[in-house]
Amino acid sequence: MKKSVMDSQTGLQNDSTYKNRIPMQFWAEDDIPSEKLMLKGTASLSDAELLSILIGSGTPQENSLDIAQKIMASCQNNLCEFWKLGIADLQKIRGIGKQRACQIISMFALSRRRNATEVVIKPKISTSQDAYTIFHSLMGDLPYEEFWMLLLNRANKIIKTVKVSEGGISGTVVDPKKIFFIALENHSSSIIIGHNHPAGIATPSDADLKTTRKLKDAATFLEISILDHIIVAQDNFYSFADEGTL
Repeated sequence: MKKSVMDSQTGLQNDSTYKNRIPMQFWAEDDIPSEKLMLKGTASLSDAELLSILIGSGTPQENSLDIAQKIMASCQNNLCEFWKLGIADLQKIRGIGKQRACQIISMFALSRRRNATEVVIKPKISTSQDAYTIFHSLMGDLPYEEFWMLLLNRANKIIKTVKVSEGGISGTVVDPKKIFFIALENHSSSIIIGHNHPAGIATPSDADLKTTRKLKDAATFLEISILDHIIVAQDNFYSFADEGTL
């Protein structure tokens, strides 16, 4: 009898064992992710099972569920961390090539756009939580920093959301001239600015405090109100207005 050998890098059994496995198409109907979805709905599937449907077919050594489980394990089975993966990260997983990586990244992009579209239904900003909800939908799960602004009219309704800049893991450059040019061009009465902290800590840095003071001073001169500056972390936020640091 051929012995099973464990792969030292992945912890998975080698090809000799996989040759003896039952192909997914011969599984019980309740066990095949796509069939399970149709029979019982999405709520009955695990994250890995849902991902396996998106992946489609597997490889001669691993089925799509095996591959999906490896991807989720690489993110500690945390969807927030999964959403931060890039094409290069996904291609490190055996069984995920360029095309499949692009499909998954496209799903991320569609999800973000859907969240942003939902926000338009309730465009009035009344609290810092309202602003955070919008900013989080735009950049809450990104692995790098972005700086955005909400352009508001006199009724605090959103005229437009604009990405001001994009940077790296530890920061992004903010040009005050660009911010106020956009605000004046769109006849904004006030703005709310926001950026994300990919590390997950919402506390403002010295650079954040300095930038906010600089923008606040310039806004006063131009008679444009900065109502708040929101720092978006993974599952919480910091409001300069709420904390009295604006």
